[in-house]
Amino acid sequence: MKNFKFTYRNTIVILIMTILTFTLSCTFDEEFDPNRPSLEGVLTDASVNQLNNLVVGVESGMRGGVAGQTTHTGTMARELYKFDADPRNTGDLLGANGASLDNNSFYSTSVWASKYRTIKNANILLEALDNTTSVGLQDAAGYRGFAKTVIAHQLIMLIKSYGSARVNVSDPSNPGPILGESDVLSQAAAILDEALNDLSSAGSSFSFPLAGFDGFDTPSTFSQFNRAVKAVALVYSGNKSGALTALNSSFFNLNGDLKTGPKHVFSLSAGDFVNGLYKIIDNNGDQIIVHNSFIADAESGDKRVENKTIARSDATTQDGLNGTHQTRLYASNISPIDIIRNEELVLLYAEANIPSNSSEAIKALNVVRNAAGLSDYNGSVSESALVDELLKQRRYSFWCENHRMYDLRRYGKSSSLPIDRPGDQVFNIIPVPLTENE
Repeated sequence: MKNFKFTYRNTIVILIMTILTFTLSCTFDEEFDPNRPSLEGVLTDASVNQLNNLVVGVESGMRGGVAGQTTHTGTMARELYKFDADPRNTGDLLGANGASLDNNSFYSTSVWASKYRTIKNANILLEALDNTTSVGLQDAAGYRGFAKTVIAHQLIMLIKSYGSARVNVSDPSNPGPILGESDVLSQAAAILDEALNDLSSAGSSFSFPLAGFDGFDTPSTFSQFNRAVKAVALVYSGNKSGALTALNSSFFNLNGDLKTGPKHVFSLSAGDFVNGLYKIIDNNGDQIIVHNSFIADAESGDKRVENKTIARSDATTQDGLNGTHQTRLYASNISPIDIIRNEELVLLYAEANIPSNSSEAIKALNVVRNAAGLSDYNGSVSESALVDELLKQRRYSFWCENHRMYDLRRYGKSSSLPIDRPGDQVFNIIPVPLTENE
């Protein structure tokens, strides 16, 4: 059995560091000394304050790796280039000169590590709940529903990059095997159902605060987020009828605000961190440059191009790559990043209705098209044509949001991506870190 790299004790140190840097203001009980963190102190009759600090750490951890995962997969999917001092961003990720992806490089290890830190911290919260008398059954159910929902969400994020993941990591001395995509998605859906059962027993309110979950911060409204995540898992696994059922219990609304949904939040507070996807316009250093095809392939009048990108004063080049536009997806370095929003649910609804109900799928596609300033879809209603239209709308709605690479991979369309330089290659999956295969 290989040694799993995240032990409980290492994780609790990371957890406490994370808690101290999150945007919520927290105080520690005297027995929970942040200078000498004790896992035993948390796992032995944890106080409400300690449990709430664990929640803060788990929620904060969800933000970890988001910027990196987005730029890594976005580069591989020819959505963008990351022009900075690291040549691997314009070399390895594009398969320059026949190169292979490295399973011991930052693009392989960083996202895997951040997601499993969050999962392990959530497991610590679950274990602490099993050994505390500080909260009643209803409150404990709320904590469990939150923790399990986050675990499932992080597993789905792992699948999008790696196509496989470990599901059972609750015992660091005996972790479960690395499983394939279908098994992970199936187990993530089951975990979400467990979480929903917990949330249904949690009463009318949580006994802990959440940041960025405005409108989704009670057991009943958080359950809608839970169902939204399950709809993602089921669409990805091909269970379209199940996905429609989950959507009906989520915050999906064809006539609602497409921006509605929980978010990752950031701040300039001491020790906290900022939105790593924000870039200064016309900066000559670290930049997210728009792939030229995103501009060239857009329908005339698509407001998403103008809203998400901006023409640079001067075109920029690096390593034989070039671009005329850069990101302006986020207004500032503390702008929130969507975890999931109604726009995604509308497009999941469209996808789940292909091919069984083409008129309903087109209805949902038109909601997104019209919001972008485009007229109704008037193309073929064949399944292949509707899939192409779906992927087009997902491409423009979710530019630089960690969707494109996985969307093309799951539909077997990665080979349609352009080759920007002679000798480049198209990769659509990131290798599992070397340490997981030793």
